[in-house]
Amino acid sequence: MAGPPADSGSADPAPAGTGAPVSILARFVAAVRASVREREVALVGIAAVMGMLAGLAASAMSQTTQWMHEALFQLAPGDRLSAAPALASTLMVLVPVAGGLAMGLIALALKRWRRRNFVDPIEANALHGGRMSLTDSIIVSLQTMVSNGFGASLGLEAGYSQIGGGIAARLGRAFHLRRNDLRILVGAGAAAGIGAAFDAPLMGAFYGFEIIIGSYSIPAAAPVLASTVSAVMVARLLGVHVDPLNIPLDVVVQPLDILPIALLGLLAAGVAILIMRLVTGVEMLFGKSGIPAPLRPAVAGLGVGALALYSPQVLSDGHGALHLQVDSPVALSVAIIFGLKILASALSIGSGFRGGLFFASLFLGALMGKLYGGALAMLWPSLQLDPAVTAVAGMGALAVGIIGGPLTMTFLVLEMTRDLALSGYVLAAAVVTSLAVRETFGYSFSTWRFHLRGESIRSAQDVGWMRELTVARMMRTDMATFPEHGTIGALRTAFPLGARRMVVLVDGAGAYAGLVRVVEAHAAEHDPAEAVSRLATHRDDMLLPAMNVQEAALAFDAAKAEDLAVVNDRATRRLMGLLGEAHVLRRYAEELDKARQGLGAEV
Repeated sequence: MAGPPADSGSADPAPAGTGAPVSILARFVAAVRASVREREVALVGIAAVMGMLAGLAASAMSQTTQWMHEALFQLAPGDRLSAAPALASTLMVLVPVAGGLAMGLIALALKRWRRRNFVDPIEANALHGGRMSLTDSIIVSLQTMVSNGFGASLGLEAGYSQIGGGIAARLGRAFHLRRNDLRILVGAGAAAGIGAAFDAPLMGAFYGFEIIIGSYSIPAAAPVLASTVSAVMVARLLGVHVDPLNIPLDVVVQPLDILPIALLGLLAAGVAILIMRLVTGVEMLFGKSGIPAPLRPAVAGLGVGALALYSPQVLSDGHGALHLQVDSPVALSVAIIFGLKILASALSIGSGFRGGLFFASLFLGALMGKLYGGALAMLWPSLQLDPAVTAVAGMGALAVGIIGGPLTMTFLVLEMTRDLALSGYVLAAAVVTSLAVRETFGYSFSTWRFHLRGESIRSAQDVGWMRELTVARMMRTDMATFPEHGTIGALRTAFPLGARRMVVLVDGAGAYAGLVRVVEAHAAEHDPAEAVSRLATHRDDMLLPAMNVQEAALAFDAAKAEDLAVVNDRATRRLMGLLGEAHVLRRYAEELDKARQGLGAEV
């Protein structure tokens, strides 16, 4: 027997086993949905809960892949794969091959059962108002675990960010969040996943601001910080932590050292661009090789395994190797590992392994900075700039060049080294790198891959609203039409002065033939017997329904028109509607103002 309906007002408790718990939950969810729109604290509460879930997920991913490393590569418990002195056996070169085969099988399954492109948090926030699939996010996270767990030269960061963003998007849909609130929550989710994995709440928060949300804003601060802190606390409770980065205790940095460190930032920009183009080049070579797509990761895995025979530091993300390299002497092996790691990472991501270059870029940056410091010591001995300092600065700078986020990487270095003075020099190098990459290349690694797909986005800033505001949504369909073969007198009769401002001419098949201003048709100098077509303007200036608001505004400017007809396509020119420039500019201004308020300009 069912209990009383939720709105019955009955005070009697529902019998055991009825739908009362469901009703109570529904009421609670409805109350939270309403409060989220009215009170910011509700969004912060959702973000904190979501952060806990993201922290659990990131911890599980980290610990599972560590267990895979120990089992597959015969490591002692707690040992890092990239810190191993050598592979336990030459047969270990086949482990990445096995991972590649697994990735190929996964790709075949996805091609058959889930063909759409997966949306990551950056794309979700830039183009889809924060909407992304939790199922897709779980799949991507599992793929990164397979790739990293079998030794591919990539990190788990893409999985951490993806699962955090996916959880956030799912919660956001459950609570019917508005577009901007959902974007903030997705940024907070990605920040929580990354922050928990690195045990770095400040870095995680600024990852959310700079890379996922695309801006710093007051409304976003509390949710992002709440999610990141809660995720880090959960990860710490579960035993996930990152060892501090040890640097020599006697390192002294002088004010003038900022100059060679800034030069290191320029070098990092060049290396970052080279790596991004190399990854694209490897992907193109695999595409032209004739090797079936499902087998490409296995072929690349064999190459990565062969490189690991020289040093396991090329495997996985490089967590353990980073700690080995920062405070060790500069040697020829550093340059060799630097080159091999770049090649291994390019092979891994270019062949179809899933993962990120986040920590790989930190490791490569440390190697690059260490080599730079060693070269300075040889060429300019009086400078006395310790290679450990340039290694740390290079670590942050190269990561900024590839991933983006100057403050993100600076806070990561601060939380890894716990040296505030050194972090200022890292920030200087990061700013130089960021500026140089944006001026000469214009993309981070993720947005560069969007560019290769034909997208024009360069950050996670919300441009989706602009694409969604199309001519089809803005046009009016109650426009006045008139046959192009009619006379001016007939048009005057049909449309007296003041009845309409603009009339659309159509031919016998209903195709667009031009625009006529009613006031112009009523001008005394025109003979009523003349064909109205002689007054037609903008015969070849048309809008298409799929054009977005920005494209429509540019079309009005190019045509020097106040009104334009909307046609289905330029070949058949079938009339669909009419759109005025004033309406387009007003809608554009309204949506732009909403976006500006969402960035925190008005709260």
